[in-house]
Amino acid sequence: MARHTLDTIPPYVFYELDDRRMAARARGQQLIDVGIGSPDGPIPAVVVEAMQQAAADRSLSGYPNFRMHPAYQAAVVGYMQARFGVTLDPSAQLHALAGSKEGIAELILSHTNPGDVVLVPEVYYPVYARATLLAGAEPVYVPFLPDGRLDLDALDPALVARAKVLIVNYPGNPTTMTVTLDELARYVAFAERHGLLLLSDLAYSELSFDGFAVPSVLQVPGAERVAVEMHTCSKSFNMAGVRAAFVAGKRDAIARLDRYRSNIGYGVSTLAQVAATAAFTHHATIVPPIVAEYRARRDALVQAFRAGGWPVVAPRATMYLWLDVPAGFGDWEWVDALIQGPGVVVTPGMAFGEAGRGKFRVSFVQSAERLAEAAQGIVASARR
Repeated sequence: MARHTLDTIPPYVFYELDDRRMAARARGQQLIDVGIGSPDGPIPAVVVEAMQQAAADRSLSGYPNFRMHPAYQAAVVGYMQARFGVTLDPSAQLHALAGSKEGIAELILSHTNPGDVVLVPEVYYPVYARATLLAGAEPVYVPFLPDGRLDLDALDPALVARAKVLIVNYPGNPTTMTVTLDELARYVAFAERHGLLLLSDLAYSELSFDGFAVPSVLQVPGAERVAVEMHTCSKSFNMAGVRAAFVAGKRDAIARLDRYRSNIGYGVSTLAQVAATAAFTHHATIVPPIVAEYRARRDALVQAFRAGGWPVVAPRATMYLWLDVPAGFGDWEWVDALIQGPGVVVTPGMAFGEAGRGKFRVSFVQSAERLAEAAQGIVASARR
C-alpha cells in the first residue's frame, strides 16, 4: 500500500534552518538573522486602533462571514480601484484568506485531482509545489528566461494538456524578478488558450522602488475570465502575524474556493478582517514610510556588498537580495559557515527548489546598520 502523500514530502527547509539557528543561540552565539522574510516593523497605528476597538465589540463575538466581512469587501474594492484601476464585483470576485500561503494551497487543492499538473516557476515559494503534492498532483517546473520571464515554449505539450493551474509570482520571492503588464498579458493568453487557472501571487505588490509600480494581472483585459490574484497584508503593512489576505478575480474559481473552505473551516477571523480593512483603507498613507524604510535598508546592504567587491544589483522590488553562493561551498556549507563565523543567518537557495541551488537569500529584516554589518561578514567569509 502506498504511503500517504504527506509522508513522502521532505521536511520543510525552514525547519532545518530553525534548528541551526537555535543550536547557535544555545551555544551563546549572537546572530544577525536575515533568513526568514518576516517583517520587523510595527503594525501601523491605525490598524492597531481598529483591532483594539474590534476586540471590545460584542457584535463580533460570533462566527465570521464565510466569504468576507462587508467592510473588508468595500475596503478591498476601493484599494483595487485606486491602486490598479481594477473594478471588482465584491459578491462574486473576492474572498478573505488567513494569509496568502494558505489561500494558495486551498486554491490548488480545490482545483486539482491526482494525476493533474500544476505549472510552477522553477524557483518558487515552497507552498506552490508542496500543496500540489498534497493534492496528489504533479508539479512541473517552468524554466526562466534570462530576463526573468517564464519560458512557456519549453514545456512538453503533453504535460500542458494535463495542467490545471499556472502559477506566476512577480515580484518574485526569492528571485526579486519583475515583469511588465505586457508580460502578464502573455500569461493570461497562455492560460486561456490551454484552459488553465492562472494564479498570480502578488505578495509584494507595494514593496517597489525607484519609481517602479508593480502591475496587477487583473489589469489585463479579459484576465478575470482565467485569473485570480493573491494579495496579503503581511509584507506591505508589517502584518505577517495577523494572517490577513484576500484573493480576487475569476468568479468560478472564487466560488470553488468558497465551497472548499466552507467544508473545512468557518471563515477568516473577524478581528483579522477588521485589521485588514483598516490597512487597505489607509494604504496610501501607510505604505510610503514602510517602503522608504525598506529602500534605505536595500541601499545600505547593496552599498556594503559593493564596497566588499561583490557586484550586487539593487532589486527594484521585494525585500530580498538573491545572491550566488561563493565557489567552494555547498548550500548548507555556506549557511553553516556564516552562522559559525560572523553569525549571519541566510536562507539557502535550495529551499526554493532544485533550480535555486547555488544561491542564497538575504532579507531586509534588520536595521540598515545591521544589514551593512551582515554584508561585511558575508563578504569576509567568502574570502576565507
